[in-house]
Amino acid sequence: MSEPHVLIVEDSALVTDALRILFEGSGFRVTVAASLADARALPANDIADLMLLDVTLEDGDGIDLLIDMRAKNVEPETTVALTGYDDPLTRQRAIDAGCADVLVKPVPVRELLRIARSYTA
Repeated sequence: MSEPHVLIVEDSALVTDALRILFEGSGFRVTVAASLADARALPANDIADLMLLDVTLEDGDGIDLLIDMRAKNVEPETTVALTGYDDPLTRQRAIDAGCADVLVKPVPVRELLRIARSYTA
């Protein structure tokens, strides 16, 4: 069986470095996109099992990325939104766009790993 593939769309290098170490050390294949532009440039034939999607990116809205990916039928199997704000409207918008869950940062690493494993099992 191949490694589960996690796509991390996050503009903080510190966060992406930590998540890459966490997931690669736990048997995941990891792809990182530091912006919407980077995420949109990824190969359409390499669809992730799980996308961890920052809602607020420097070059735009992460939820819009998921909407665009769904329209092109290249969205990951499961998307979990990550946000720094516990806002009910953002939460609902993310769920409506197709996110399986919305987590408020900071998320404890063990919890994030547990969630990732549950969605990629």
